[in-house]
Amino acid sequence: MPAIVLVGAQWGDEGKGKATDLLGSRVDYVVRYQGGNNAGHTVVVGDRTFALHLLPSGILTPGCTPVIGNGVVVDPGVLFEEVEALQEQDVDTSRLLVSPDAHLITPYHVTLDKVAERFLGKARIGTTGRGIGPTYADKVARLGIRVQDLFDESILRQKVEASLEMKNQILVKIYNRREISVAEITDYLLAFAEQLSPMVVDTSRVLNNALDEGQVVLLEGGQGTLLDVDHGTYPFVTSSNPTAGGACTGSGIGPTRIARVVGILKAYTTRVGAGPFPTELHDADGQRLREVGHEYGVTTGRDRRCGWFDAPIARFASRANGLTDFFLTKLDVLSGWEQIPVCVAYDVDGERTEELPLSQSEFHHARPIYEFLPGWSEDISDARSLSDLPANAQAYIDYIADVSGTRISAVGVGPDRDATITLRDLVD
Repeated sequence: MPAIVLVGAQWGDEGKGKATDLLGSRVDYVVRYQGGNNAGHTVVVGDRTFALHLLPSGILTPGCTPVIGNGVVVDPGVLFEEVEALQEQDVDTSRLLVSPDAHLITPYHVTLDKVAERFLGKARIGTTGRGIGPTYADKVARLGIRVQDLFDESILRQKVEASLEMKNQILVKIYNRREISVAEITDYLLAFAEQLSPMVVDTSRVLNNALDEGQVVLLEGGQGTLLDVDHGTYPFVTSSNPTAGGACTGSGIGPTRIARVVGILKAYTTRVGAGPFPTELHDADGQRLREVGHEYGVTTGRDRRCGWFDAPIARFASRANGLTDFFLTKLDVLSGWEQIPVCVAYDVDGERTEELPLSQSEFHHARPIYEFLPGWSEDISDARSLSDLPANAQAYIDYIADVSGTRISAVGVGPDRDATITLRDLVD
């Protein structure tokens, strides 16, 4: 059985956790392949709600092996806080596997993230302040600390010293902060070694062996396509590749092993942080979407910016990821509007374009061109088949599939685990 990739098709927060959890009982491994605890998934199981930041959503499914791949940056303190919180709720975390090649977020990464954002002022990116960007920067600069380094104290100390040599100059001389000691960081990290050791295996080998044996591997990205460092609304992006290509580099699985790429697409659009957002609403409709959709960041609690569905973004996500299917989430949030606008193109300085603008400047100037669809008033949260939906809701699904250029294979109609209409099997 080939691997399946789940990727956010907008700016993140599309409901990937629900999609992963829905498939979790039918897959053997669920892998986080990039990002860190700047991402967040909310999963509702019965009367319990789980907020996951770093752990793969599959950790909530008995018998499924959750994996943190080499492309993830791991804050060990957050990792074990999350593990302990799940254990207190009687969730089995004993199957968790962690790649030895995953990079570690240290306290100095968090400090640098926060002071740099404050220093930038109005030009700030809008990071979560979790140290994600500085950790990826160290990874690319070959100054990173990896999980495997915890098991060799001498190597760990040398690497921390090399990393702090320049950073302390920056902290003291530019940001007027205190110097961070090598011993302080080394001792902090070493304290996690014993607890981490049983989880650390060659995850690339494990996953490839599982595929050889006919098992199902689900690759789960954090954030979304428009936050990809290469393909997103740069510089207002994350520091990794949430797109489907990142699933290969972040897990050690080759591209020929992936058979299906599912884009998670919200029935409207949201984003957190700064950056362009053509369909953003600053009125009562935007506030209503936020309140009805509970659009507040899982990790930060920040209000999400809300707007209508953006078809050019969906088409771009389909192309950039090679999507085979869309999973449309939160259709229920749109119940009650007399008409629902859908952005089908942009006006950029008087010219119509149906694709994403070529430059950052043009994207900032883009204004949405809408078509209007009739809405519906019925509560659709109990619908479990397409025929259960009002005719206008069915028409909305068909229209979104048409303007997005990719078939919709599942529709979320509520936060509960079973509040999903399956149109096509996402595993077979």
